Amino acid sequence: MVLGMKVWLLRRSSSFLDDTCFFRSNKRVADKDSRQGQRYDDAEIRTYVERVHARHDEPLQQAFDAAERAGMPQIQVAPNEGQLLEVLSAMVDAKRVVEVGTLAGYSAVRLARGMKPGGKIFSLEFEEKHAAVAREAIAKANLDVDVEVMVGDARALLPSLEQHGPFDLVFVDADKESYPEYGAWARKNLRPGGILVGDNAYLFGNLTKESERAERMRAFHEEAAGEMVSVCLPTPDGMLVAVKR
Repeated sequence: MVLGMKVWLLRRSSSFLDDTCFFRSNKRVADKDSRQGQRYDDAEIRTYVERVHARHDEPLQQAFDAAERAGMPQIQVAPNEGQLLEVLSAMVDAKRVVEVGTLAGYSAVRLARGMKPGGKIFSLEFEEKHAAVAREAIAKANLDVDVEVMVGDARALLPSLEQHGPFDLVFVDADKESYPEYGAWARKNLRPGGILVGDNAYLFGNLTKESERAERMRAFHEEAAGEMVSVCLPTPDGMLVAVKR
């Protein structure tokens, strides 16, 4: 009887720990629900962490606002995502970076701020007007990294950069249909330990839909996962990060 009671209590105790949060000294240290996907961020929390971790100084704010001032689409990465680019750039001690999709230059400035002085970014932009705005924003940021904004179809420009490789980081934020080609180029031209980053990896909520565009984005995911060490971070529209083995 005593043994049976002990077994029952042990099972009940195990069930309690499985079905509830784990506490130490009445303080939560782990949470089953969040491990299963429940999110605890809200507007107040997001505002706080952005203010603490991704605050803009004047040059960053100037670069962030450049698209709006020029009447361009305001589709640059958000401040937290920009800070992530800066962190990733610093993590790999980046000296040579390729960016596919310059827009108004904010992400290039972020990448540059994580790099060692004397580094080089090749930033590829399809629209001449966007490139001109970006060059001005980058010049005003007073960077100690050389940022070369190149104009044209990235698929045609990328082969010309191979002589400058291997690269430490490739950031892709351009036409979504071409992500598989950009990913393949990155895997070929990154150094071992180099990082591929792809924005809009959820494809604006359409990643799992039946369309050619979604199939192309899924190919980008699956090829990165098959050949690299990868994860898709749950930013508002997903950001794929993959390391070359």
